[in-house]
Amino acid sequence: MKKVFGLGVFGLIVALLLYYAFVYFVTYSEGTRSGELIKISHKGVIVKTWEGEISQGISGAQIFTFSVLDKDAVVIEKLREYQGQYVKLDYVERYATFFWLGDTKYFITKVSKEQSPHVRN
Repeated sequence: MKKVFGLGVFGLIVALLLYYAFVYFVTYSEGTRSGELIKISHKGVIVKTWEGEISQGISGAQIFTFSVLDKDAVVIEKLREYQGQYVKLDYVERYATFFWLGDTKYFITKVSKEQSPHVRN
C-alpha cells in the first residue's frame, strides 16, 4: 500500500512539473504590437508582477494588456523610460500563466521607441 501511495505522489509531482515546464517554455504565438504606452506598474500584494497597457487606437478603444517577467530588467527600464510615448513591443503568448509570473498570457521580450503614426513631421 505504501508503494502505491508513493508512486501516486511521485506521479503527481512529475505531472505538475511537466505542466509547469509546458506553460513556461512552450509559446502559443509570437508577435509585435505598437501603440502609446499608457501604463506600466509593479503590482500585487504578496507577489509583485510587472503589468502594462498600450493604447492601439486614437480614442483608446483598443487596449493591449501585457506582463513583463522580473528577469527582463532591461525591458522594464525601457518601458518606464518610454511611458506616454509610442512604442513597439515584441511579445510571446503562452497557453496559460501562473499568478507569480503575471496577470496576462502576453509577455514582453523587447521594446523600442517608434514614431507615432498620428503625428506628422
